[in-house]
Amino acid sequence: MGSEFSIDQKRYLEGFATGVTAARAARGSLPAGSAASPSGPDAIHHQAQDRVTASGKKLNDQEKWKREQHPFDAYARLKQQAKDNAAPKPADNFRWRYYGLFYVAPAQTSYMCRLRIPNGILTSWQMAGLAYLADTLADGYAHVTTRANLQMREIAPKDAVQLLQGIESLGLWARGSGADNIRNVTGSATAGIDPQELIDTRAYARDWHFYILNERALFGLPRKFNVAFDGGGLIPTLEDTNDIAFQAVTIGDGHGVAPGVYFRLALGGITGHKDFARDTGVIVAPDEATEVADAIVRVFIEHGDRTDRNKARLKYVLDAFGFDKYLELVEDKLGRKLIRVPAEAAAPRPAQDRAAHLGVHPQQQAGMNWIGVRLATGHLTSVQMRGLAEIARSFGDGDLRLTVWQNLLISGVPDARVTDATAAIEALGLAITASPLRAGLIACTGASGCRFAAAHTKETAEAIAQYCEPRVPLDTPINIHLTGCHNSCAQHFISDIGLIGAKVAVSDEDSVEGFHIHVGGGFGVDAAIGTEVLRDVKQDDAPRVIERMLQTYLARRASPAETFLAFVRRQDAAALQQLFAYEQSPETVA
Repeated sequence: MGSEFSIDQKRYLEGFATGVTAARAARGSLPAGSAASPSGPDAIHHQAQDRVTASGKKLNDQEKWKREQHPFDAYARLKQQAKDNAAPKPADNFRWRYYGLFYVAPAQTSYMCRLRIPNGILTSWQMAGLAYLADTLADGYAHVTTRANLQMREIAPKDAVQLLQGIESLGLWARGSGADNIRNVTGSATAGIDPQELIDTRAYARDWHFYILNERALFGLPRKFNVAFDGGGLIPTLEDTNDIAFQAVTIGDGHGVAPGVYFRLALGGITGHKDFARDTGVIVAPDEATEVADAIVRVFIEHGDRTDRNKARLKYVLDAFGFDKYLELVEDKLGRKLIRVPAEAAAPRPAQDRAAHLGVHPQQQAGMNWIGVRLATGHLTSVQMRGLAEIARSFGDGDLRLTVWQNLLISGVPDARVTDATAAIEALGLAITASPLRAGLIACTGASGCRFAAAHTKETAEAIAQYCEPRVPLDTPINIHLTGCHNSCAQHFISDIGLIGAKVAVSDEDSVEGFHIHVGGGFGVDAAIGTEVLRDVKQDDAPRVIERMLQTYLARRASPAETFLAFVRRQDAAALQQLFAYEQSPETVA
């Protein structure tokens, strides 16, 4: 009897042995074949890590941190750090991103919190609740992101846990919105109200969203992962910039499947790495989208790079395997073949309107409208958040719809209330119209709130707008995107004019903030990666450089109908570099 262990002792010893094995594997020192088979919801990740170490390679630091302690097993330490008002060490700064918290020092000695809002839709009372949290636990504002999401900033460590609790008390989430996880699920901004849509994406985005939240195996991927659902509506969803793009299409008779609306499957979008999602030839029944997405992600979990963070995205697995092999592995997970149809089986997608995210537009519901509200590169004060919530409640159907264009829509406004709703929006210092330049002006957080950024993007975007609007009589829409670093959160490669932050040398020892500039990017039917035409443009010079580029376009376009995109695409790179040549101004202070 004395030689036997009790159940509790056995569990302790099993846990101790597992911990030692995990720590050795994370250090890359575990001999091949010496580990017990991992089990539980994290097994798929541990097995992938073990294959790396067994092959003689070393895990990157983030993989080691995940293996040493899963972030969701460290909540007690997050609470203790909040109690101590303590900033996290690097490993915990990574772990807390699983909860949606990013410690962004030295840009700001505080946390940023990123939410999860499936399909970008929240209620008026949720927006009002977030305004209260912004005032009491953050710094009184929020930013709409390019994933139709919200970020709150300047959160003291002592307030971080209370903020997370407040967000969940509102029926919202931040879980998994950062680090190596599936990010906010985007969908058509006008889902369910768009007269031309093929399918309402809300149910499918929410189903996938809740599946992620309740399946721990989908947390801790080789790196971040993006999924989007486009329903064929007026407002572009930019689904082709995602790792998985579900694109609504209508399939007619004679193609071996029942005619109707399906999702066309495209994979591997990551425009920061100069690639769009590519069509697989596969169509997916809408109610099978979550199952198919799960299988795609699990193949990525097993085969994604866990040694080099720069190559740890789906695109690189697809490049290595080819689409056919990857889809065969997905079919193995599903236990069935995917449905393939020729490209011509799908009717053309309804046309997009690049201005439909602003202004008044009739809904599919008779007598109802959505109103697109312009925000200054996504910035919302808590006063504006409360005001918009009240407008949505009083004049609309109570929903606020965030878009990938860093603005929002108020839906369900009756014809008779549009004038009053518009007046209330303008009373908040906001507008429903914009100049051709401001309508497509996008900027990430930049150096004011992100430690990776090499320039102040939102401030420069505003400076460009103020300088160019009175000087350049634009008569066609133009997209100008400013991103602070190579993460390309503002997707500078897919805009008419894209600026990416850079340090610009002004002497052998000194540099100032600045940008490299690309032109000719596009999305949807115009999808293409922009071409670099200017390097090392100082931040202070950016407004006049953009003004010169726009003036050159107006003076040299083939006709008043020629867009900026068409103009630059009929020139080669050398000609564009000559047209837009930049002479650096005398040295300025950063």
